[in-house]
Amino acid sequence: MANRDSVKAGRLPTNFANIGKNAISGTFGGIAVCLIGHPFDTLKVRLQTQSVANPIYSGLRDCFLKTLRWEGIGGLYKGIGRLSPRQYWICGMFTGFVISFIEGPIDLFKSKMQTEIIKAKQGLSTNYRNVFHCANIITRRYGIRGIYQALPSVWLRNIPSNAFYFTSFETTLTYMIPKGGTVADVSASGLFLAGGIGGFLYWFITYPTDVIKSTMQSDASDVIKRRYPSIVQCVRILYKEEGFTPCLLRSIPANAAMLFVVQKVRMFLKM
Repeated sequence: MANRDSVKAGRLPTNFANIGKNAISGTFGGIAVCLIGHPFDTLKVRLQTQSVANPIYSGLRDCFLKTLRWEGIGGLYKGIGRLSPRQYWICGMFTGFVISFIEGPIDLFKSKMQTEIIKAKQGLSTNYRNVFHCANIITRRYGIRGIYQALPSVWLRNIPSNAFYFTSFETTLTYMIPKGGTVADVSASGLFLAGGIGGFLYWFITYPTDVIKSTMQSDASDVIKRRYPSIVQCVRILYKEEGFTPCLLRSIPANAAMLFVVQKVRMFLKM
């Protein structure tokens, strides 16, 4: 009864909200543990393994200062190497889950605005002047339940798509590393190829779920007026949809350029 009342009031059910809160909290907690704890682990290992007869470091403070002087801040994070494909896959899945809470509302407002022209050409009245007006109206009328319309369909797309995206990109990038080299030694063409493959697989594998997401998000905000109340019902329209090839062709250069820039900025910042 409590969950049903919370839905009517425009709030997410308690259990549903708690899952999201715990996932986000755990993600940031894990990042904090790595950022804060790993430097101490690096210093500990170096002090424990140095020669007793001819030590390089006189103590924890000396080890810390010499590490910064000799290797920079990156020296404190030595040992955080490249992940295995399975680990990238898991990271991609969690990324897709968490990012959906941010990307979902943004995609929702975008989809609502993109379909306004269709209503106008059909002689129907439009609801929103611009994306900010759209966000304001939906938030005011339907609350958090409104801005997270079709959230399960966003998860359906984002969780597997990000898993494919990061795994394929990082695996290709690893393959491109010259023998004895690092990621910094990968050529520009190698970065573009890795980014292009990642972007292509992102859309090739998950395009049907993207159609589901867009269809459900562009549906009526009022639950009673929706034509697609569930993912299962929405699946039936997939065979009618067009635009598969243009989407795939766009994904290759767009994602190749994006990931190329990401890697170059990482190298510039010595991350």
